[in-house]
Amino acid sequence: MSTDKDYKTLPVTVEKPIPVTYDLGNLAVFDTNVLDKDALDTSNINREEIIKELSRDNVQLLINQLLSLPIKTTTDSASSSMTLLQLPDPVTELPREKPLPKPRQPTKWEKFAAKKGIKSKVKEGKKVFDEATGEWVNKWGYKGINKKLDDQWLVEVDDDVKGTANELIDPRTLSRQERKRLIRKNERQQKKNLRNNKI
Repeated sequence: MSTDKDYKTLPVTVEKPIPVTYDLGNLAVFDTNVLDKDALDTSNINREEIIKELSRDNVQLLINQLLSLPIKTTTDSASSSMTLLQLPDPVTELPREKPLPKPRQPTKWEKFAAKKGIKSKVKEGKKVFDEATGEWVNKWGYKGINKKLDDQWLVEVDDDVKGTANELIDPRTLSRQERKRLIRKNERQQKKNLRNNKI
């Protein structure tokens, strides 16, 4: 029997009567060779050493297979580099640790909507295509398209305000005031909703 000290001197090639099968995606080796029942009996003094030898041989076979995979070296900085192996997809399906989650119960609104045939609205994105710049920009907020009027040097006056007191008011100012009014209205509505939820 070999001892722990001479494991380093063992050859890297391992011969098995029945070839082992691999699942490199899960870093697994399946050894179907017949085991000696007497050698692995708890009464055998060398049992631990035999298990170590079997494990070492199978791990060596796995390492040999892994080293045949494509190797990629990356350099993070001038002093350190990393070697990566691209593992194939796993073959063996592993069992779940936890059971599948139970399906979520529909809410009252979802039940009502299904009964009445109401479909949920399709959510629109936060971006819109600006044909002038040829880029996607925010609808509102920082550099939002709703502030486009603020940056224009020439503003068209609406026909509705011609001949009224608002005709001489800068439309850019009105646009900013309208946005601020909507923000204040939204904040008031949020506070009202919070009060209603507490009751």
